[in-house]
Amino acid sequence: MKQIKIADTTLLREDSKFSFKEKLEIARQLEKLCVDTIEIPEIENAKTDILFVRTVSSFVKNSIISVAAGSSDESIENAAAALSSAKNARICIKLPVSPVGMEYISHKKAPAMLAWVSEAVKKAKEKVSDVEFCAVDATRAEPDYLKEVIAAAAEAGATSITVCDSAAKMLPDDFADFAAEVCACVSVPVGVCCDNKGGLASASAVLSAKRGVECVKTAVGGSVVELETFVSMLRDCGDNYGLCSAVKATELHRIIKQINWIASNAENEKRIVSAADEGENGVYLSESDSQSEVNAAVLRLGYDLSADDQTKVYEEFLRVAAKKKVGAKELDAIVASVALQVPATYKLVSYVINNGNVISASAQITLNKNDTAMQGVCIGDGPIDAAFLAIDQIIGHHYELDDFQIQSVTEGKEAMGSALVKLRSNGKLYSGNGISTDIIGASIRAYLNAVNKIVYEEA
Repeated sequence: MKQIKIADTTLLREDSKFSFKEKLEIARQLEKLCVDTIEIPEIENAKTDILFVRTVSSFVKNSIISVAAGSSDESIENAAAALSSAKNARICIKLPVSPVGMEYISHKKAPAMLAWVSEAVKKAKEKVSDVEFCAVDATRAEPDYLKEVIAAAAEAGATSITVCDSAAKMLPDDFADFAAEVCACVSVPVGVCCDNKGGLASASAVLSAKRGVECVKTAVGGSVVELETFVSMLRDCGDNYGLCSAVKATELHRIIKQINWIASNAENEKRIVSAADEGENGVYLSESDSQSEVNAAVLRLGYDLSADDQTKVYEEFLRVAAKKKVGAKELDAIVASVALQVPATYKLVSYVINNGNVISASAQITLNKNDTAMQGVCIGDGPIDAAFLAIDQIIGHHYELDDFQIQSVTEGKEAMGSALVKLRSNGKLYSGNGISTDIIGASIRAYLNAVNKIVYEEA
């Protein structure tokens, strides 16, 4: 039986804005499902995106973690930095190879792109041993040029090649012939990525697998081959054609359902932002809004505030709204910074975080309560999870983590990171905010800020 490798691209979906917590949970579910590769977008924010990849690396030990790069030297450096603790690391050099794509996306002519493909693959190869070259619009490229680029990538050290039909311009049998030609001209494994605009992506992928392709890019939702559909096809028909996959078919439906639920929540959050920005349902968060309208938007986010806190939130809202539109994220930050400000029952004294690719992430947290030092030590799925568990150990209670967001608030190497934590206790939502050049420190402070609010109110 020939095992077709599954490279899942759910985290690359452009139609969903996943939070930090949601992305971690999706990666965790994909690891449980035993997909061969978990693909992650190109690093855009060096602080938060690198932290995300390193956190994923702490619990993904079987799947390959692949980070996209290729737009610049910096993208390759960032991908390598993010993958520094990954057990199975891959850099995916993703570049257009069609005349239009090279000109308008990468601003390069054909000779310059050929040289850059070779250079980019070599640079990535110096960082990690596993390098993939992905031609994102291969079916729109000039055939001879495509072969030349693929040969250059393989010669430069690429360990696998992927060709994409991003325009969905070929019928399944024609695409399978196209993929077979690529397989014949290189000695490294070839993968395919098929757009599902016409509903034929799975058919194109499985026919390509019959013709020699060794890897198929899939996703839960999105525009490429559906993971559940493709794995089900291999399960139902694979025996007849000598094809199989390592994905746990018995876990498939349950995990796909879980990921779809996460994606649905992300979409609902996006609708809240849209409602705030576009004025749906009579809510238009601008400087001219009344306090009752702002209160209604805050309530939609899940907060039940006192009259005094509603007034504080509205005053801060007016200050922010004078400079910009206020959406869900801005409202979250306003509530976290001004509502239910209480004396700190627990104060952060110190924290020590240990993390790496050969050890489990651990955190040692020391808090002060009533002038008494209290210490907690925990192991977790990544440094932030370990830190939160250590705080729970100290306070003797675990609160439901409703949301966790990280974003950069300044630019440059010494950028300040802002963390927002939302905890739920007895059905009520509490948020905490933390800011630091150390994003883990910001996360700990945000978590502690929310805990202190719960402890004070429940006392």
